[in-house]
Amino acid sequence: MFKRLITILAFVTVLAAPHFAAAQETLTVFAAASLKNALDEFDAAFSKQSGTKVVASYAATSALAKQIEQGAPADVFISADVKWMDYAAEHKLIETATRSDLLGNKLVLVAPMDSKLGNVTIAKGFDIAKLAGSGRIAVADVKAVPAGRYAKAALTSLGAWAAAEPKLAQAENVRAALAFVARGETPLGIVYSTDAQIDPGVKIVGTFPGGSYPPIIYPVAATASTAKAGVDSYLRFLHTPAAKAIFEKYGFTFLPKTTS
Repeated sequence: MFKRLITILAFVTVLAAPHFAAAQETLTVFAAASLKNALDEFDAAFSKQSGTKVVASYAATSALAKQIEQGAPADVFISADVKWMDYAAEHKLIETATRSDLLGNKLVLVAPMDSKLGNVTIAKGFDIAKLAGSGRIAVADVKAVPAGRYAKAALTSLGAWAAAEPKLAQAENVRAALAFVARGETPLGIVYSTDAQIDPGVKIVGTFPGGSYPPIIYPVAATASTAKAGVDSYLRFLHTPAAKAIFEKYGFTFLPKTTS
């Protein structure tokens, strides 16, 4: 009886072995909210090519960095600015050797699609407060969120910050600011060009001069806590022609040289 039991257990183990061997690895990616549409498509392409499942968590870069610092289980971090990636590096939250600059973006002024506002020239002396009239100006949090900090820098350099500040409707991230405009809750908003392109509820009425704010750069790195084999493959795939095609389709500037 005992020998028979051993035989049965051995048979069950053999049957179960392939199941465990084929267990699918899952990567968790923390990424800036503005990346959602493009990164969802990229992650699907990576999963199809590698067999590795990717779960993405989108939020303001500032919130994601703090979550990683508090022990949130992320494998890859994609920031919407250099400063928060620097913060992650200083606090030993990332593997600095894996860090690279991935994407670029632009800052634009948007209005609801049915707005009567036409094209606006944005230059020194630009009076956005007057343009907003009795309404408010949607932006991401100007103290912490990259899109908000870029907006403040642009308005400050153009001499428009003092008048604009009291009229700001600050949101938790850039997609939330975009939603304010799309729903008609604010007549104007300052968002990334890529965000404006994916929302049919808004139109771009002006583009901020590149020199009026720091270059918008999205760095990427593996987190210091990850030990998953698929992370290196994921980061390599971010530098391929397939990745370039996906991100450029959504309006991002692709920064790295592509590799096969």
